[in-house]
Amino acid sequence: MGKWAVPYALILLCFLSLLSDQGRKVQANAGEGAVDPPKVEEKIGAVPNGLQTDSDVVKRESESISSRSLRSNAEKFEFQAEVSRLMDIIINSLYSNKDIFLRELISNASDALDKIRFLSLTDKEVLGEGDTSKLEIQIKLDKEKKVLSLRDRGIGMTKEDLIKNLGTIAKSGTSAFVEKMQSSGDLNLIGQFGVGFYSVYLVADYVEVITKHNDDKQYVWESKADGAFAISEDTWHEPLGRGTEIRLHLRDEAQEYLEESKLKELVKKYSEFINFPIYIWASKEVDVEAPADEDESSDEEETADSSSSEEGEDEDAEKSEDEDTEKKPKTKKVKETTYEWELLNDVKAIWLRSPKEVTDEEYTKFYHSLAKDFTDEKPLAWSHFTAEGDVEFKAVLFVPPKAPHDLYESYYNTNKANLKLYVRRVFISDEFDELLPKYLSFLKGLVDSDTLPLNVSREMLQAHSSLKTIKKKLIRKALDMIRKIAEEDPDESSGKDEKEVEKSGDDDEKKGQYAKFWNEFGKSIKLGIIEDATNRNRLAKLLRFESTKSDDKLTSLDQYISRMKAGQKDIFYITGTSKEQLEKSPFLERLKKKNYEVIFFSDPVDEYLMQYLMDYDGKQFQNVSKEGLKIGKDSKNKELKESFKELTKWWKGALANEKVDEVKISNRLDNTPCVVVTSKYGWSANMERIMQSQTLSDASKQAYMRGKRVLEINPRHPIIKELRERIVTNPEDDGLKQTAQLIYQTALMESGFNLPDPKDFASRIYGSVKSSLNISPDAIIEDDDVEETETESETKEGTGTPKGEAKPAKDDADRDSDLKDEL
Repeated sequence: MGKWAVPYALILLCFLSLLSDQGRKVQANAGEGAVDPPKVEEKIGAVPNGLQTDSDVVKRESESISSRSLRSNAEKFEFQAEVSRLMDIIINSLYSNKDIFLRELISNASDALDKIRFLSLTDKEVLGEGDTSKLEIQIKLDKEKKVLSLRDRGIGMTKEDLIKNLGTIAKSGTSAFVEKMQSSGDLNLIGQFGVGFYSVYLVADYVEVITKHNDDKQYVWESKADGAFAISEDTWHEPLGRGTEIRLHLRDEAQEYLEESKLKELVKKYSEFINFPIYIWASKEVDVEAPADEDESSDEEETADSSSSEEGEDEDAEKSEDEDTEKKPKTKKVKETTYEWELLNDVKAIWLRSPKEVTDEEYTKFYHSLAKDFTDEKPLAWSHFTAEGDVEFKAVLFVPPKAPHDLYESYYNTNKANLKLYVRRVFISDEFDELLPKYLSFLKGLVDSDTLPLNVSREMLQAHSSLKTIKKKLIRKALDMIRKIAEEDPDESSGKDEKEVEKSGDDDEKKGQYAKFWNEFGKSIKLGIIEDATNRNRLAKLLRFESTKSDDKLTSLDQYISRMKAGQKDIFYITGTSKEQLEKSPFLERLKKKNYEVIFFSDPVDEYLMQYLMDYDGKQFQNVSKEGLKIGKDSKNKELKESFKELTKWWKGALANEKVDEVKISNRLDNTPCVVVTSKYGWSANMERIMQSQTLSDASKQAYMRGKRVLEINPRHPIIKELRERIVTNPEDDGLKQTAQLIYQTALMESGFNLPDPKDFASRIYGSVKSSLNISPDAIIEDDDVEETETESETKEGTGTPKGEAKPAKDDADRDSDLKDEL
């Protein structure tokens, strides 16, 4: 064998050299007629042009993904401090519900599509041509690279928009969100504060936003949520044409979002009613005919022949079958995985369907989608209707379960609108606040009009003749919807027949619903009474309050009137800071004793409310802390006035410096000696206090609105009787005048007024205390000179004592003699 080894080696070397020569020739021939390298994706199913990539793009993308670092040539920016704070909360969040990120991205994509569609009403060229003109949302997965992509063909963003929208947010929105998070820990609230995009960092540690606006180049925004982001002109990806693509590089613990079933479930749950089609690049197994192997085909022939002979079929049939099988090649069915775009939200717009066809669950889902409120709470009520006639439109209105955190902040200075306006199914605006008055701005919903023109502007809408009709019908429907909450609430059914209660109150879910509505939005109803004179009576029926007979429950004006005493002409009420304070008010003493019901108004807006709500159902409102209170007939009134005439005249003179307009006998007191009331059309004590606490209040200008003060005395009280006796004997007694002033100041304070001179009042109280303790009014307060002298002597003695030696202690007798000497 050893002698053959060398020849074998030589032969092998010759063979290898021949092969290498052939390879060079093949390469040379290929170089002469070179062909472009094939695309990675020529055209996969329905993949649009924007998602095609060539080999160079794939290479650059893979390099970027593998490094997961910001591109070196990108322009770097720092996040706004509020954004960094928010992202820290989100990234370090321990909350289990991370699903919301997809909801927020789809919602933002829908907004971008709405904007470009609105612009296309006046300029159709903004939509472009081909696939770019399709208004849709696409979701695509890449399990190998762990990337989830979401793309829309919306308006896109310029470089300036990227910095503004993804680098900064309103401080108020962030602060409010952080406060809510700390108090409730509910991450579902994120969409309501304009910070939804940042929820991507619940599942991703690196995010790319590729975007193209018609007025700018294509850019890439990227961030690792480390306090900075980068923006660069996009030379890595295929042109989008227009729109935005967000790529999330998912964390290891968020791999579940690379499953199609999970994403389909989330879209169905949160985004079913988005007005644009949402597609997912879904895999699908199909049966495909494939050529069968020879062995398999021969086996099939044998089995076919045996079965045919056993069945004994006709020879002609056998011949025809044999001819067919000879003509057709032998095939078999195999499973093959294909990909195509699958539509996820094929539900018809709710407002276009008949209300009878829509379930309560669908209305709740639609509300959550519309209001971006994904808590478990249902809306308190909804109204779905179609208006026909001169103006035709469809509308869906919802009463949210909770008031927004900033509902009454800058109420008159902000234009808030929660209604989306559509014209012939085309979204126009969600910032148009002329469809509902301010006091109903808490309602959510949409209006789809067939009457308004498509190419509208804000100015055209405001001047359009149909708008007033739409607004009028919306207000009426909204108030009917709120009234229905009360009618269906068993707690509101007092005074109805038992049968009516059973019909309206068999559903426990509706119990207490109106009280919940009132606690959240009651102030809006009161503001409506102030602002909307046309619907004032309708709104007054929706008012709720507590009273002396309501047993800590809310009651209505209708229920109050049903409990009025025979002969009672006025509706009695009192205003103040709290129900507890009002229950102890001296103004109620006689009314309670005679079994009259008094309404408690403890909200500051109630003072303004009662300036506009003068009467209801033919009954006048009477503030029991003002003049004009009439409680039945008192035959002894004239006699009392005459017997106390001298006292009232003397007391008015004693209070000459207190600006008291009159002193007279009271018909409202029982246990209290006196109170101070105001004139019928002036400010009450509570209103005075509210106006004085205003930031920019001017005391000099408020003087003319301050009501005239009247001191009303209780003729049955022992103090008042004693005063009457004493002024008869000695009307000029200074002590008596001091007592009269002290009584007045006490009554002033008890009646809810602020004392003009608290120091004077305090000195009178101390004088009264001295008198009760039999202390002379001329008693002198001792000076503190003794203490100072003692301190000085101790200091001198201390300096004379050698350091480290203890000062000799004095006995009690020595201390007493020293003190006498000093005195």
